[in-house]
Parts: sequence; structure tokens; C-alpha cells
Amino acid sequence: QVQVVESGGGLVQPGGSLRLACTTSGFIFDDYNIGWFRQAPGKEREFVSCMSRTPESAHYGGSSKGRFSISRDNYTAYLQMNSLELEDTAVYYCAASDRFSTTGYIIRPGAYDYWGQGTQVTVSS
Repeated sequence: QVQVVESGGGLVQPGGSLRLACTTSGFIFDDYNIGWFRQAPGKEREFVSCMSRTPESAHYGGSSKGRFSISRDNYTAYLQMNSLELEDTAVYYCAASDRFSTTGYIIRPGAYDYWGQGTQVTVSS
């Protein structure tokens, strides 16, 4: 049974940091690309970051570049978020995809097979 479970969300002040974790089971982790997406109320799901299967390479969406860092190890993926802004408030989702991409990264939500339930991140003063 496939499981994807996000954790680490919460309330943080602007400029603060959070580290999200994505714990997976039920599939061969090293065979899958891992992506992070977010969705704010009334908005479409937005690509945040992804890391490909081995050889691992990271890719970031425009809003997260320079502030967020993705990593993965032993069936768990992480998203370190620094310098958080009010606009980062959203539900953050982790997803896994076994697709191949010539670019080395997959940003389309429809290309991901397994999704977690999400974890709420609220940035507020």
C-alpha cells in the first residue's frame, strides 16, 4: 500500500523557516522523482520544487528559488523553507512520479502518481 505523508507545517512569522518532511512507503523510493507543490485558497496548485531520481538533480519554481531547498534520503524527502513570506501561505503537498523527463525535472502535477494529503503552512505576523 502506497503512503505519502507530509509533516512539519505550522504557523511561522515572516522571515522565519520551516522544514517539511515527506515520508513514503509502498514503492521503490529511488525509482521515483519527488515533487513539492502548494495550493493557496482560491488558487491553482503551484509547482514549488522537485528532485529527480538518481542521479539526483533539483529544480525550483520561481517563487521558491533561492529560499527553498529540496533533499531526499531513504524514503523521505524534505523541503527546507527559509525567508518565508506571507505569500508562501498554502497547503503544501508532496508527490511522487516515475516518469522520465528529458529536462531532468517534472513540474506538471498531472505527471505525478502518488500524493500526500498536504500540510498547512501559514506565514503571519
